[in-house]
Amino acid sequence: MVEKTYPMTIQGKEKLEAELEDLKVNKRKEIIERIKVARSFGDLSENSEYESAKDEQAFVEGRISTLENMIRFAEIIDDRDVAMDQVSLGRQVTFKELPDGEEEAYTIVGSAEADPMAFKISNDSPMAKALLGKKIGDTVMIETPGGSFEVEILKVDKAQ
Repeated sequence: MVEKTYPMTIQGKEKLEAELEDLKVNKRKEIIERIKVARSFGDLSENSEYESAKDEQAFVEGRISTLENMIRFAEIIDDRDVAMDQVSLGRQVTFKELPDGEEEAYTIVGSAEADPMAFKISNDSPMAKALLGKKIGDTVMIETPGGSFEVEILKVDKAQ
């Protein structure tokens, strides 16, 4: 069976490793303490604090497992063989919607580190799929669930 790989930047992997460390070192201890305190309240069948702590414990353990898997199968993005004016994983692309839209800039990253609020979009997103491999000056039709639009690529930079 082939394991799924998770393309990501080295910074993205380091961020996941830091989150994993925090969950293992700090969050686990906090939850164990909450469970101990809740148990001291007596009858566990009607103890909402206990149930809440157990639910959080299950969530944290699931997240730890997910992070360990993502880190184990991380595929660090190496864009050294890609032309500097070409859109690829780990690069920031600046474009404007045609005919007269404002400039927008997004960094294309693996799904493990996507964060649309920080303008980091997954390479699996419709927008990234349309932009990958294109070069400065290209016009690209982007098909999204909300409709389609055309953009012109203005700039491609190394991600910050």
